[in-house]
Amino acid sequence: MASSSSTMTISPRKLHYDLYSFSYQEDSNTPLVIKVLASLIERSMARTKRIEKNYSSALFSKAMIKNTNMFDSKEIPDMTIESYLERIFKYTRAGPSVYVVAYVYIDRFCHNNPGFWINATNVHRLLITTIMVASKYVEDM
Repeated sequence: MASSSSTMTISPRKLHYDLYSFSYQEDSNTPLVIKVLASLIERSMARTKRIEKNYSSALFSKAMIKNTNMFDSKEIPDMTIESYLERIFKYTRAGPSVYVVAYVYIDRFCHNNPGFWINATNVHRLLITTIMVASKYVEDM
């Protein structure tokens, strides 16, 4: 019995409900999709750091300068990706599907711009831009 209590299983139906459900109440929790998106973005940033560390800095920076400074900021915001997404959710009340579409936009943008790498200087602007465009696509009449 002890081993069964230590492992937690979630049914696909429960996961689907948790992932796509949300409430407009003040005391509501943020949807799971925000945590998933934050995790995916943080993975991309970690991959960028590994690539940057493995290659010489001159080679990496030369590849980065190509066309990637469009989202770069001068200062890195002092906020985690998950906190940033939770804040966006809190003030915009965009539905979970907006965050899924925003991730699709980020993925497409990265594939169409091979010199673009998600990092700490561009991630916040990239997120707010894609969430805004996704919100317009998904939720506007």
